[in-house]
Amino acid sequence: MVMMKQGPLKGVRVIELCHAMAGPTCGLMLADMGADVIKVEKPDGGDDTRRFAPPRIAGESAAFMMMNRNKRGIVIDMKKPGGIKALARLIETADVVTENYRPGVMTRLGLDYESLRKKNPGLIYAAISGFGRSGPYSERAGLDLIAQGMSGLMSITGEGPGRPPVKVAAPICDITAGLLLTMGVLAAYGHRLKTGQGQMLDTSLLEAGITHTYWQSAIAFASGVAPQPIGSAHPLNAPYQAVRVKDGHINIGAANAKLYKAMLGAIEAPQLAEDPRFKEGPDRLANRAALIEELEKHFGKLTAAEALARLNKAGVPCGPLYNIIEMQNDPQTLAREMVTEVQHPVAGRVKTIGLPIKFQDTPGKVAFGAPVFGQHTEEVLLEAGYTAEEVRQLAAEGAVLLGSPAQAKAAE
Repeated sequence: MVMMKQGPLKGVRVIELCHAMAGPTCGLMLADMGADVIKVEKPDGGDDTRRFAPPRIAGESAAFMMMNRNKRGIVIDMKKPGGIKALARLIETADVVTENYRPGVMTRLGLDYESLRKKNPGLIYAAISGFGRSGPYSERAGLDLIAQGMSGLMSITGEGPGRPPVKVAAPICDITAGLLLTMGVLAAYGHRLKTGQGQMLDTSLLEAGITHTYWQSAIAFASGVAPQPIGSAHPLNAPYQAVRVKDGHINIGAANAKLYKAMLGAIEAPQLAEDPRFKEGPDRLANRAALIEELEKHFGKLTAAEALARLNKAGVPCGPLYNIIEMQNDPQTLAREMVTEVQHPVAGRVKTIGLPIKFQDTPGKVAFGAPVFGQHTEEVLLEAGYTAEEVRQLAAEGAVLLGSPAQAKAAE
């Protein structure tokens, strides 16, 4: 038995029928907040992220371990009648099921929302896909890269107009779609607490990408002109971007008159406050290139450490440009427990990213590592009412796959 959960969702059971990143992000969030998330994998290799390697730790995919810690894992063959029956039995007592199959797949299996709600009217059925369950593109396959391009994100990302297209390096549509699905599940759960009724909900990678265009869409709605990429700058404020210092770059956010004057005082350039090109916010925005050129004459005399110390003392938002390892070692990252460790049955103690929401009375916890393949199949089926002999029969039929005794012992 894995460690008991804690958090505001303790006692909520989630069946995760998702792979890769978007759906598993939702499961990760729910699990970290205390839900018992049971990840269902296919028998021929499991979740695709088990093969997203290198890097590996003790033979285990680092990507899979990141996205699936705090979850229990089972293996069911949904092509076998016994597997379908077992999965339906698990869902009968679940609070939530998440899935990212193509439209029509779950209906053919008899596991669509309308079929499942007959035995579990309180079920929250949360679906995630490339383009959503309606509209002309609902049948299309979708990936983060495709969604970044179609949402407009790649048209506003990069150094400037005329340069090659650039995607956001992180799979931002995948991750955001998972967060949106989490938000939807929590809202539907709140509704169920009041009414007893579940419901189906869905979101998509495309919609996730579109939500990141609020500022640029506002500009396009108002002007009829599609915004272009502007590097690290802000489309509505200046100076709000990376600037060059003696030994590299730092970020500054002097986005209003008070902060702008405070910044000028910190870098000993008060005369720029009276320059007519930079007098008011719209002036600074219209003359951003000239403004940054003038500011870098002064920032260029300072090291990053000197500039950040002055700006922080003046109360001006600013920060270094970290690489990922520097971020992971920053004292604020560590103080907020955004880097933590879990025990994995094979890889031992591994580092992972922590829960980004802090609850005062019901704190969530990253309690244990990702499951090895089939680790909890027997455990979960026994909880569902199967006998040990029935579980062995399902395994003999190939309907389920059981983890090895050695893995179970290691997990304990």
